[in-house]
Amino acid sequence: MAEKYFQTIGRRKTAIAQVRLTPGGSGKITINNREMLDYIKTNQLRDMIIAPLKEVGKLEEVDITVRAIGGGLAGQADAIQLGIARALVKWDESLKLVLRAHGMMTRDARKKERTKFGKHGARRSPQWRKR
Repeated sequence: MAEKYFQTIGRRKTAIAQVRLTPGGSGKITINNREMLDYIKTNQLRDMIIAPLKEVGKLEEVDITVRAIGGGLAGQADAIQLGIARALVKWDESLKLVLRAHGMMTRDARKKERTKFGKHGARRSPQWRKR
């Protein structure tokens, strides 16, 4: 019989993270077939990723496999955090209040604004000259 798992998607900027949470694991987190410590080098981003698990006390009880594409490491880490939080809620609905109170269930919808024609960026206009 196949293992039961919970699969969700987290997004941030242009990064997409497909998260698969398997209960009854040993706390192993794999991102793009690499260990989290190999893939994410900074402690700040690692702490951001495991924050939902720490808040609900399930850090050593689940295995997590992630497929992250697009964006940079910071955007991917934010997307992974949202995906893990959603997977935990899918697994146990009672965890939703705790995660929402810590702001982990809300998607950050900010994206880079497109460049408009006649402008140097999204809003920056060419310098005006009188003569």
